Amino acid sequence: MSRPVLHAAAMAVAVLAAGCAQPVKPMYHWEGYQRQVYEHLKSDGSTPSEQLAVLQAQADKARATGASLPPGFRAHLGLLYLKLGRPDEAREALQAEKVAFPESTQYMDYLLKGLTEKKAS
Repeated sequence: MSRPVLHAAAMAVAVLAAGCAQPVKPMYHWEGYQRQVYEHLKSDGSTPSEQLAVLQAQADKARATGASLPPGFRAHLGLLYLKLGRPDEAREALQAEKVAFPESTQYMDYLLKGLTEKKAS
């Protein structure tokens, strides 16, 4: 076989193999998280309890599919817990965010410090 024919055959095999590739799985389970944060920030009238229920359902769905929660998700849960007067759960969620995303440590420590100071007063 001549060199151009071999080259064309190799290209055809590469194209066929690429066509069989699986779609890339997203890194995080975003689902409605971004929309939920937007709704929270624009004060749509939903209560922290309602927002918490929506986020907990999304977290359950992510766990069931083995997907990872996105950055900020646990921190947002923590702030909702805090608004609902559940500081222990807030602390747990903020610590979980810090473990999942070490780059958030400084901010999570700031929030945790505020939480500790509130508890002391």
